[in-house]
Amino acid sequence: MQIKQILEATDDVLLIRPFEQGSEPENQAMFKAEKGEMWWYSSRELWIGLGKSPQLPAITRIFRSLFFKRKDRWPDEIVLDCKGREPEWIENAVNGIILGGYDLQLYKTEPKLLSAFFKTGTLSVLTEKNTPELDESINVAQKTALVQLRIMDLMNAPSNYKNPATLAEWATASGESNGYRVTVFDKTRLEELGMHALLAVGKGSAAPPLMIVSEYEPEHYTKTVALVGKGVTFDTGGISIKTSANMHLMKSDMGGAAAVLGAVELAAQLKLPVRIIGVIPSTENSVDGLSMKPGDVIGSYSGKTIEVIDTDAEGRLILADGLSYAIREFRPDTIIDLATLTGSVIQTLGYEAAGLFTPSDTLAEALAKAGDITGERLWRLPIWDAYKEEIASDIADVKNYHGKPLAGAIVAAKFLEAFTDEHPAWAHLDIAGTAFGDTEFAPGRAGTAYGVRLLRAYLSAII
Repeated sequence: MQIKQILEATDDVLLIRPFEQGSEPENQAMFKAEKGEMWWYSSRELWIGLGKSPQLPAITRIFRSLFFKRKDRWPDEIVLDCKGREPEWIENAVNGIILGGYDLQLYKTEPKLLSAFFKTGTLSVLTEKNTPELDESINVAQKTALVQLRIMDLMNAPSNYKNPATLAEWATASGESNGYRVTVFDKTRLEELGMHALLAVGKGSAAPPLMIVSEYEPEHYTKTVALVGKGVTFDTGGISIKTSANMHLMKSDMGGAAAVLGAVELAAQLKLPVRIIGVIPSTENSVDGLSMKPGDVIGSYSGKTIEVIDTDAEGRLILADGLSYAIREFRPDTIIDLATLTGSVIQTLGYEAAGLFTPSDTLAEALAKAGDITGERLWRLPIWDAYKEEIASDIADVKNYHGKPLAGAIVAAKFLEAFTDEHPAWAHLDIAGTAFGDTEFAPGRAGTAYGVRLLRAYLSAII
């Protein structure tokens, strides 16, 4: 899709005009400008309602929904009336329009055709004057949306099309295309490094575990941020096997890895002046005669021993090695891990927000602000030391699960904290309810690319 600024629209293209409630034309009593309302003023002019005082994330959702619902009927040329709109508004609108062209038909032999607008069409942004700020907003919107689309494809791919090697290939190709370094540690190298927790989780799978390390280093920077993403490409629960009802959704258990992959790629494309380290421990959690068992005591990269109470609490095990490695090898100013970690966080926050855990008030405020700006919202939960006894083990340094139907997300975060070497600027984001959810794109749940815009907003703000 070509996107450009224009100062005047011709009569032979479709003009889309957005209206807030209270600013709709008085001579059209039938059009109330309610959120998502459409009104064909003529065959060449479509009005879209934005509701009352819409926030920026709502703009993205409104345009994404509009363009997706009519995804097979758009003309090749569309003009969006953005007169009087700020660059941030235009960025969100354009981002939503591009996302509206998402095609989930990844493996259909006879897919329904989408409008050519999303591939070869032209979107013109109608403004009072052309400015570099608007050009930059359009550039950011387009690059962000294209990365999000790639991440959604990765999230929605089933496990027979996606394993740890697939994530490594994705990262390697992205690094080559966008100018950042990617190193992949195979099983032999993991053994040499002492990544015992990651190796233990991967014992039951024919697909060997890997660790992907991406390093984006701009010419000038003052801060280093490490991002660690859980990359379990399929999670059966291991010996503590899950019920079958929703196990097919466990292809999404690499949502944290997907967010990190997308954030590093986007940062490189936008040339953000922040050094970013992406660390992705990746494995399948499968059932086999060699699988890790409840009651096993395993080692870790940090040197701590772990009593395995529940093999379905595997994500925190591989993150333990990823966190320790990132902190000790790269000494980042800030370290953030993202993981589809617990059902407990969904019980607490539903599908509207991810859980945020950090000892740093400053980091919590910065991440929450980025979440509010992008609509990828966060809600802070405690990690008080009163919860520390929940991970105490009789025979090892810590245990991976407390076995109680309460405070599950908090106890998981407390476990991860034990592997951060008391880093003062560490944050854990439990994105179990937000990375794979209800969208327009599917009758069921699908990948959302949650975390890509959130991390971009956070990284852009700390420059």
